[in-house]
Amino acid sequence: MPDTSLIAAIIVAAGRGTRAGGPVPKQYQDLGGQPVLRRTVDAFRNHPRVDQIVAVIPPGDDAVVARLLGMEISLVPGGATRGESVLAGLQALPETIGKVLIHDGARPLIHRDVIDRVIDALADHPGAAPALPVTDALWHGRQGRVLAPHPRDGLWRAQTPQGFDRAAIIAAHQSHQGAAADDVEVALAAGLDVAIVAGDEANLKITHAPDFDRALALRGGGQMDIRTGTGYDVHRFGPGTAVWLCGVEVPHDRALQGHSDADVGLHAITDAIYGALAEGDIGRHFPPSDPQWKGAESHIFLRHAVDLAASKGYRISNIDCTLICERPKIGPHAAAMQQAIAQITGLAPDRISVKATTSERLGFTGREEGIAAMAATTLIAP
Repeated sequence: MPDTSLIAAIIVAAGRGTRAGGPVPKQYQDLGGQPVLRRTVDAFRNHPRVDQIVAVIPPGDDAVVARLLGMEISLVPGGATRGESVLAGLQALPETIGKVLIHDGARPLIHRDVIDRVIDALADHPGAAPALPVTDALWHGRQGRVLAPHPRDGLWRAQTPQGFDRAAIIAAHQSHQGAAADDVEVALAAGLDVAIVAGDEANLKITHAPDFDRALALRGGGQMDIRTGTGYDVHRFGPGTAVWLCGVEVPHDRALQGHSDADVGLHAITDAIYGALAEGDIGRHFPPSDPQWKGAESHIFLRHAVDLAASKGYRISNIDCTLICERPKIGPHAAAMQQAIAQITGLAPDRISVKATTSERLGFTGREEGIAAMAATTLIAP
């Protein structure tokens, strides 16, 4: 029997979101500097109890989503209905997954405490879902007129993620006939017991255009925490035919020497993020004395710093990197470097600056003995 202790999250984002307006589906639209879907996926990717993520997306959008997410996760084409999309995501999971969390891609403000409550409830129930009690008065109405009041006792506003035993919810979806508002409805039709856990008012689903403003307001609730960090790094030249700078291989008559790939630009940016978090530098997290990091690609370090910032509740507002050298010339490669950093960090390219200067033939960079880099970044929470 396979070990089924792992937990997966299925992010359902296969709709076109036309009610929200805009030139692209709502899950691809910007929310405070990042696409809605990226924020949603990050909430689960940075959760220590979630082992795998599957995003169910519109057929044919793989390249678009891969660019927006800037990370490697499983992408599955959705179906004509929500139920078909969820089943496609469920069927993409390996048998090692024991529990599954099914979440709306348009709920980007999901808090890790809500995820924890759902997972905890699954220890005693085959299903669990967050919800909020209805507190407003309810009416029956028609054609703009109130017909009668409706009791609100025992009524709840459903949210996601809705968690289930993987095998049980697959069987429930396979046997379900007709449409369903959510996966709890499918589970109840199959006779599954579903526990209610406390939801979160901030866990709204973006449906209409004004919801973007509501989401931004909820993200900005409380005092904003802004941090800045700087980084500086140097690597000397040695034999070789190219240098790695800001994630791009640049042809040159020498190479930079270092324990890793010696990408002086990515190292400076990484240290700037660590600095803003008061988390030391690359050497603390990836000691050069550890042989496993010898020759490592520097995007590993930068991605770790970005993930660490996200786990602490920060988003990166912008990155500014300056390369200091006489040669190679940076200008022809600056745009590619900007795109490479965007791919690694998930930031929009217009939030990343890569530029260069010389030292007017002064010092070790002026003598072309090596390359230096300086970087600055700003982190914002919430």
